[in-house]
Amino acid sequence: MLVIGLTGSLGMGKSATARIFAEAGVPVHDADATVHRLYDSEAVAPVEAAFPGVAVDGRIDRARLGPLVVDDKEAMKKLEAIVHPLVRRDEERFLARAAAAGAKFAVLDIPLLFETGADQRVDFVVVVSAPSEVQRVRVLRRPGMTEDKFRAILAKQMPDAEKRKRADFIVDSSGGFDFARTQVRAILREAASRPPRRAVAPDDSRSSGQ
Repeated sequence: MLVIGLTGSLGMGKSATARIFAEAGVPVHDADATVHRLYDSEAVAPVEAAFPGVAVDGRIDRARLGPLVVDDKEAMKKLEAIVHPLVRRDEERFLARAAAAGAKFAVLDIPLLFETGADQRVDFVVVVSAPSEVQRVRVLRRPGMTEDKFRAILAKQMPDAEKRKRADFIVDSSGGFDFARTQVRAILREAASRPPRRAVAPDDSRSSGQ
């Protein structure tokens, strides 16, 4: 089974692309959705112990937790040290189930794939991208989003240009769903015949693109 890492900056269309992979029959593990689920289950006790008062009615209240970590690097590191291993364990269980079911591919949808080093444990990386103005318009349409918030989020993410350089495949999401579906189908065909990055020596070159 080949493991595809899917990533993309805010507003690039990563979640929509993940749905396209799922429509094609590829199992998809959503890291963000896993965190939300963990905040209702396994993560509650350790996060409450580290940040007293953030648990309400047996689940983590993100509105209480957010202000404690958003601008505090040490607090964020403390939270990540709790949550990331739980997400990784859930991911491993997902991959085991997908392999047991005979899946040819599995997708790990991880927003900070490169930033967390998760690209080192996948066979291919797919980056979802779009022109910066398309990204900006999409993001600013979201309820509660402002230019300042948008810039602050981008400042914490690897630039799109760098992600594109490090990708094995790129999905251009600016042309709509049908265009993205065509690209995903092409990626699955090519990935089936291309040597995975985990089988390629670090000094070997990899082509990026579709």
